[in-house]
Amino acid sequence: MGRNLLVKMEVRKENRNIRDNHRRLLVEKFELKRNFFKALVRDPTLPQEMRELHAYKLAKLPRNSSFTRVRNRCVFTGRPRGVYQLFRMSRLVFRSLASQGLLEGIRKASW
Repeated sequence: MGRNLLVKMEVRKENRNIRDNHRRLLVEKFELKRNFFKALVRDPTLPQEMRELHAYKLAKLPRNSSFTRVRNRCVFTGRPRGVYQLFRMSRLVFRSLASQGLLEGIRKASW
């Protein structure tokens, strides 16, 4: 029973990272179209009907193609908080790997 639960937890963490990666791909794919529609909706010189049409098209884009839905996650644990962008790992994993000397050029400060 315990091993089975552990496997389920690992799959869940992996699924989070896969889902986040899928969102990143969608953001990249629809970025130009989304920015174009946003610019047209915000342009006050255009007629109201045209702006509404482009607002509708913007709403029809996939939700996950919005940049705000992308979340930085640790590539090892899937943890969403306390993630260093440069290393793409959480502070906990970073500390353990740095303590073991597995990160090149990183060592504990002492003075």
